[in-house]
Amino acid sequence: MIEERKKRKKIFYVPGMISLVLIPLFCFYHFYKTDAFKVEGCLDISVATKEEFEKYRIKDLRKYKDFSFKQDKSEELKELRFFVRDLVRKYDTINGAKIHFDSKTDYNTFISVINLIVEEKVELWTHYKDDIYVLSVSMPKPTKFSGTIKYFSCGYYEANKSYFLEMEKEKQFQYIVTLYKKYWIIFMGYFGILLLNIFSLVKFNKNQNYNQK
Repeated sequence: MIEERKKRKKIFYVPGMISLVLIPLFCFYHFYKTDAFKVEGCLDISVATKEEFEKYRIKDLRKYKDFSFKQDKSEELKELRFFVRDLVRKYDTINGAKIHFDSKTDYNTFISVINLIVEEKVELWTHYKDDIYVLSVSMPKPTKFSGTIKYFSCGYYEANKSYFLEMEKEKQFQYIVTLYKKYWIIFMGYFGILLLNIFSLVKFNKNQNYNQK
């Protein structure tokens, strides 16, 4: 007579499961503390020198309306946008905008002004010291040329947007590769623990199935 097989107590691989959960959390905490995922960028702009500013008499080229940004002013930005848009639309060569920044102006306000200039398609503007001068160009003269003209504006973001986006993607890819090269030991360690846990669980399940027969 075959003796009734006793039921064995189920064994759970607790240390392995804890490792699978806690190690990624420790990794992300370490990355957060070391700013591993922090993306740094820069704004590429040109600032006029004193010689250039005086040579082209930028200060006297237009009757400038003053816009002062001592801090973030949403209403002031709206007024500036409408004024600049009107300059560009009317090809106004008499008036202009003088935008002043001081020590209390925050970074976001400065970036908002630069974005505004780009979005309103301002073709002529210059940055000198703490001021930005926005000017409009005269209306282009009609031409009898009936062919197709292909424009290329060197250094203008909107005209070369696809190129700059491609460069940004390449930069982000290189950053990810650098991140993996820097912390490859951590990733390989976690991958090894993952394989070990999978192997142990598979072996444990085989033994359970065998003992239940």
